[in-house]
Amino acid sequence: MRVWSNTKTLDGHVATVDFTDDKTAADVILVGGRPFDLDEFPRLRGIFKTGVGRDNIPEEDARVRGIRCGFPSKGTCSIIYEETATFTCHLIFRALYSRVGDFASWTKVGRHALATQKLLVLGTGNIGRQVAAKMQPFLEVLTFDPADNRDDELVPLMMAADCITLHMPLIDKTRGFIDAQKLGWMNDGAALVNTARGHVVNEEALYQELLAGRLRAAFDVFWEEPYVGRLLKLPPDRFLVSPHVASTCFEFIRETANDFRSFLHETDKELTR
Repeated sequence: MRVWSNTKTLDGHVATVDFTDDKTAADVILVGGRPFDLDEFPRLRGIFKTGVGRDNIPEEDARVRGIRCGFPSKGTCSIIYEETATFTCHLIFRALYSRVGDFASWTKVGRHALATQKLLVLGTGNIGRQVAAKMQPFLEVLTFDPADNRDDELVPLMMAADCITLHMPLIDKTRGFIDAQKLGWMNDGAALVNTARGHVVNEEALYQELLAGRLRAAFDVFWEEPYVGRLLKLPPDRFLVSPHVASTCFEFIRETANDFRSFLHETDKELTR
């Protein structure tokens, strides 16, 4: 079976797999977060996603065409959720401590104790609820989830928060969810952390707020990846970045590689029946 890939996640970890750059020759696609066009793969029999997000997987079209869709196993997902939550905590701390002083001039910037700060976790699913639990010992944690809260509860929560962290899937309802109006509700100097999906935030609205210096942000996910947009021209204390690595620990890669090999084996068995 020949595999076409648009992700580097498993590079060097599935050495025996027969990869091809020819989309017309591919039997299976190995995908990360980037979109792809099913029509470019006439031989396709399987799609395997290396992460838990499904927004770029055309599951219904694939089902109609008889194409199998595979995802990380339950055990692998637990690693993804745990490591992403922990990495998110790292970004929260980085964002809240991004303006503490300047070493070169030995200048110190005044700040409030972390224990007095408020964190708002937007989305309390598999990752968001772990972030809330992990951060609880350090500061006051507020939560909001559309499934549990009324829409009118969001405004006072966003206005109270010193940091907001996003943990919602990318669906039609959440695309651009954090827009200019919601960013306007945030306190001066507050931070926005995103390890969910770039498109949950309106890029232009965020740029304008960061350009003005009113807010700061820490992002691991972006609107296009690799990201080369204009937010990268902002001062690093306003826009902290990492290259979509929140879940990418050795354990996640190893178990995802095992899941992918199993998927290839099962797909091959179906093809030879």
